[in-house]
Amino acid sequence: MTAFLKLLARNRLALAGLVMIGIVVLLALLTPLLPLADPDVTRTADRFKPPFSEGALLGTDHLGRDLLSRLLWGTRLSLAMGLAAAIIAATLGSAIGIIAGYFGGRTDNIIMRGVDMLMAFPYILLALAIVAALGPGLMNALIAVAAVNVPFFARNIRGITVGIAHKEFIDAARLAGMRDREIILGEVLPNVLPVIVIAMSTTVGWMILETAGLSFLGLGSQPPQADLGSMLGEARSALITNPHTSIVPGAMILIIVMGINLLGDGIRDALDPRLKSGALSRPMAATTVDRQGAVPAARTDSLLDITGLQTEFHVRDRQYKAVGGVDLHVEKGACLGIIGESGSGKSVTALSVMGLVASPPGVITGGAVHFDGKDIVGAPYEVLRALRGRRVAYIFQDPLATLHPLYRVGDQLIEAIQSHESLPRSAARARAIDLLKSVRIPNAESRIDSYPYEMSGGMRQRVGIAMALANDPDVIIADEPTTALDVTVQAQILSVLSDLRRERGLAIIFITHDFGVVGQLCDSVAVMYAGRIVEQGPTGAVLRNPQHPYTSRLIDCVPTLGGGQRKLAAIPGLPPVVDNLPAGCAFAARCDKAQAECRAGQIDLRPTGPDRRVRCLFPENATEHSI
Repeated sequence: MTAFLKLLARNRLALAGLVMIGIVVLLALLTPLLPLADPDVTRTADRFKPPFSEGALLGTDHLGRDLLSRLLWGTRLSLAMGLAAAIIAATLGSAIGIIAGYFGGRTDNIIMRGVDMLMAFPYILLALAIVAALGPGLMNALIAVAAVNVPFFARNIRGITVGIAHKEFIDAARLAGMRDREIILGEVLPNVLPVIVIAMSTTVGWMILETAGLSFLGLGSQPPQADLGSMLGEARSALITNPHTSIVPGAMILIIVMGINLLGDGIRDALDPRLKSGALSRPMAATTVDRQGAVPAARTDSLLDITGLQTEFHVRDRQYKAVGGVDLHVEKGACLGIIGESGSGKSVTALSVMGLVASPPGVITGGAVHFDGKDIVGAPYEVLRALRGRRVAYIFQDPLATLHPLYRVGDQLIEAIQSHESLPRSAARARAIDLLKSVRIPNAESRIDSYPYEMSGGMRQRVGIAMALANDPDVIIADEPTTALDVTVQAQILSVLSDLRRERGLAIIFITHDFGVVGQLCDSVAVMYAGRIVEQGPTGAVLRNPQHPYTSRLIDCVPTLGGGQRKLAAIPGLPPVVDNLPAGCAFAARCDKAQAECRAGQIDLRPTGPDRRVRCLFPENATEHSI
């Protein structure tokens, strides 16, 4: 709850809405205790008194009734009506939506067709029809407003429930013998409850407006009872001669609806788990590197040169040092492997190269990235956009998430080509077919018109590779492109990348968890741990003679075939949290060879041989390992 309030407080508009609604609700609650005139007593001799008159702070209406008293009592009634309508509509609509989404099939079809019929009518016309059938009155207006909003909740909650009903935890609940009622109440409802709260918070204001509209037309609150809508209706005849009688209730409606909408938007953002990482913060620069000082020099023999790269994630009052000073060098036609456990900073390093780290909360705080001799950290968006996809391309882990599900793969390939080249569609389509053939997709002429869901995982990944090759880039960054594939498809993908690298002279940065893949594809390897490189060198040398204890333990975790039985040595413990890194070596807590010196002071990446570097005070000289 504390975290929710902190997130809400960071949104200034939501905070303003909370203050506005808080004041209005407080006044409404205190109304019975305040020394106010009777809101229903008429005094024709005092009619149309202007504001700030003696005994009438806001003046009087056409019957001499005190406007301040009627305003506060009317606000109290309007708030109660809007909240009651929201609760009724949310309860009934959510129940209908959950039942339709959970059971699906014929039940879903029948219920949602009825909902569609109700949504075909304009809200206000449907509400007028219901009130006309039931008769004027406050309760009938409440029923009408709640009824016309039930379809809104039903459709929204049904959409959420459909996605939840097919999740594995629902299947597990069924296998555990739970009944449908227990699954709905115990598994589905808790997952849709935040959506219900968000929908309520954003619709209460509209329900107050709808109730006020019915009262304005004389179909809601009946004289002498006051609510904001009836006050406006009674004052319309004196709008020109005595405008204060309309301005007073109108201003209160504006304050209430605006405050509720601002607060509702803030509640929506604060409850959205995707925004808790800092997206409610003000927009921030993608980099805070000061380019007025010295810029680390680039190596003249490197196509892509990363020097001292530092990337952090600022989440509330915590700073996560995801990348803590990485140095990498990739030459034309070379393949560099980056390996490490999940959370070691591999993917963040790759995204930082082209400024793709989400900001907020991510920000590059130090270092340089030289591409073809030019530093691109903090470069203008136009410069980065010209490089992305054209000179530096990415292959991501999950092609089903990367490819747009509603567009054919050919259209997406053509779009990638035409984003950087002015080609007619026919020429771009011909190139797209050639690209599909180059990644060994059979029947490319017909497959180009397929949707992503019509392809297997291996086929989709080949399309992702083809998209990366669309503009003949110099560097491809492959972020675990084979992790979700079976071993046969993985071998095919690696073979495709290896052939393309030789044919086109591509430089590849290959991110993986698998030392076997590194040994098959990469010329050199960098081992990352807790945001830093702990060992770097030629692939063969690192595999045969790992010098950092972490590298050695990683290799020991790799199962081997045909070598007899051996114990898989799992690494004990967990990687450190990067917002609270220990002093000295980050791996010391998990290392069985750590000494006191390992836990004190900065440990640099030191050369230990030709093209070999290791971040360890006591590097190993292990015997050869087989992969």
